[in-house]
Amino acid sequence: MNYLSTRDKSLNFNFRDIFLRGLAPDGGLFLPSKIRLYNKLELEKLSKLSYANLATEILFNFCSDNLSKDELQSITQDAYKNFEDKEVVTIKKVGNINLLELYHGPTLAFKDIAMQVIGNMYDQLKVAEEKPVNVVVATSGDTGSAAIAALNNRKNIKLFVLHPHNKISNVQRKIMTTIGSKNIFNIAIEGSFDDCQRIVKDLFNENDFREKINMSGVNSINWARIICQIVYYFYAYFFLGKKKISFSVPTGNFGDVYAGYVAKKMGLPIDKLIVATNENDILQRAINTGEYKPDKVKPSLSPSMDIQVSSNFERLLFYILKEDDEKVGSFMKSLKDEGFFKLNKEEIEEIKKDFKAEKISDSETLSIIKEIYDKEKFIVDPHTATAFGAINKTGNSKDIVALGTAHPYKFLETVKKATGENIDPPHQLKKFMDKDEKFDIIENNNEKIKKYILNKI
Repeated sequence: MNYLSTRDKSLNFNFRDIFLRGLAPDGGLFLPSKIRLYNKLELEKLSKLSYANLATEILFNFCSDNLSKDELQSITQDAYKNFEDKEVVTIKKVGNINLLELYHGPTLAFKDIAMQVIGNMYDQLKVAEEKPVNVVVATSGDTGSAAIAALNNRKNIKLFVLHPHNKISNVQRKIMTTIGSKNIFNIAIEGSFDDCQRIVKDLFNENDFREKINMSGVNSINWARIICQIVYYFYAYFFLGKKKISFSVPTGNFGDVYAGYVAKKMGLPIDKLIVATNENDILQRAINTGEYKPDKVKPSLSPSMDIQVSSNFERLLFYILKEDDEKVGSFMKSLKDEGFFKLNKEEIEEIKKDFKAEKISDSETLSIIKEIYDKEKFIVDPHTATAFGAINKTGNSKDIVALGTAHPYKFLETVKKATGENIDPPHQLKKFMDKDEKFDIIENNNEKIKKYILNKI
């Protein structure tokens, strides 16, 4: 499998290359040169597999040039052996909506599903054997803790986690900052998640610095994150009787829902992918009006989606623009120079063949959490609540799956505000709550972050 850049189709990389680099050298995002299309008979065979074995089969399509099927099998089996649910994910009925619970990993968020695999890939691909690797990641709350759980104490790997200071939940922060391992460094940036993400992208684009520190990344700009997330769309389809279904996906950076789009391109019978946003509604505006124009980040009750620059939207653009890499590059230049780009009517209609998008306010989020609790005696976190809200706004809950992205305890204050109830901490999180925290507060400045990293390596 060869990989190209969304901004230059002539570039040619293998999986190991793109896994380590994360971002293409021209600033674009990596995509495979082709995507396998499964037929009905092949889907039927996949439907009989366990989650870990299903992951092996799907991932093999994208990394067979560097990892054998046996190696992938070892990676996935080890990655998922300690998940609370033996099948990794759980599907349950909440009212008349199917909920796909993705938060049964070590940090109780959907990010664990990909990150545990990625941690094992670093070892299997031997990327840190010749030269130590320094992983730099931006987090809006859950990616950082999942990355720490996956890379904690791994040989020759150091992890630098950038989170927006005072803009994630207390529980999210404590899971990251109480680890105390010598290879983990937590940085609180005086800014928003978009600032954290911009810094990481800028560092990747500084070739000399990137090569000097042997920099790698595990944000969803890394294609490995996307392919791991494809798997649970297949699993849900098989679990629910192999009928055409839609998915409602809480998303800020467009990675999770984009994985569903790739699953559909692989032949999975998905009807619509419903993008659920909070008041940081750039995706809702882009899909419904064609204008992609970042606004100022608004703090919300669903902080992991407080994002105005949705990086993975560029991957969708590549296909919407009929794989015209020059046009993608032109759009991204317009975004950088003028602060926006605009899709035409035909391009908007092309997106709407696969996507719907709804915005859920904080007040609506609280109401949804309360309503589900009152009716079902079941508690969802605020991000999952937006998925339910988006389904309600589409006016049809039949054959739709809502993605449950995090355990509600991670957003204790919001849940209590909505329901009046305190939640007992799940056993996975108890150990983090009373430990001393360690993190460094640094201003939103590339040079100061570079200096910090160089001092730690």
